[in-house]
Amino acid sequence: MAIQDDKSVANRLFFRLFQASNILQKQTVSAVGLTTVQWAVLGALSRRGYEQGIAFNDLIEYLIVSRQNLDGVLKRLEREGHVKRTPHPDDGRARLILLTEQGRAYWESLQPKIHEFYAQGLSHLTFDETVSLLHYLNKFQKDLQAIAMQETPTAEREES
Repeated sequence: MAIQDDKSVANRLFFRLFQASNILQKQTVSAVGLTTVQWAVLGALSRRGYEQGIAFNDLIEYLIVSRQNLDGVLKRLEREGHVKRTPHPDDGRARLILLTEQGRAYWESLQPKIHEFYAQGLSHLTFDETVSLLHYLNKFQKDLQAIAMQETPTAEREES
């Protein structure tokens, strides 16, 4: 009986995460005017130390998104004048992605909306509960990433 309960709880948890992700996607577009990936890209590029940009592959790794997904989002943000791609100084084939001045001003203008969104989204959690949730989500993410790393060698062996 306990095994069934464990599976049921796990199923509910994964389904709830799926639902929360979909709600987050819908709400960010309506509340802030950005998709979650656009939000993540602008946030990543606005971090201190990345004023000169970040390599495309490093941004993929940081955001944990596909090359195709990131490229599509970057093209839209480029058309809007928020980001630009420049040649990488150490690798002629690579590109650095950086926030333009217009993009930085746009990101700054969104901060009040973003902070209000955070406040509303976390309104029923105390500070300590929010910290605990972050802690458990970090652990969960590491476990999920470990699954991917375990699967890679198996897939490579099958191809050999």
